[in-house]
Amino acid sequence: MINLNANVQVYRPVTQVFDFVSAPENDFLWQYGTLASAHISESIVGRGACFRTVGHFMGHRTQSTFEVTQFEPNKKYGFKSLSGPLQSQTSYTFDLDKGRTQINISIQANAINLLQFSEGVLEKKMRKQLKENLALLKEILETRQTH
Repeated sequence: MINLNANVQVYRPVTQVFDFVSAPENDFLWQYGTLASAHISESIVGRGACFRTVGHFMGHRTQSTFEVTQFEPNKKYGFKSLSGPLQSQTSYTFDLDKGRTQINISIQANAINLLQFSEGVLEKKMRKQLKENLALLKEILETRQTH
């Protein structure tokens, strides 16, 4: 089992950060390796909604389906995998801290279709990618024009 925890502070209101992060259509903008992501269920917002992503991970093209398991506007957003190379559960929490939005991320994952990679190698790659993704998310949100 791989357990990853990370956080980042973004100088934007929590509403803007939550809305951006909880929209799968934005994933390709800040998650390296994600080529496309979109809702696939009639309910496109909230618990029970499903989305699919297509991307590249460790040299392989991947397609994964996820179900939203937590959705508390401006506070919590989480999802679990229903298919794909990893069994995973991801949870984001959002807090206001001195005018900044603090995002805390927790990921638990098991490789089910990446047997050629050791768990240690996989965890190292995932940790590096998460750090890069959060840096890109911060950059995008802090330099984005607000309306």
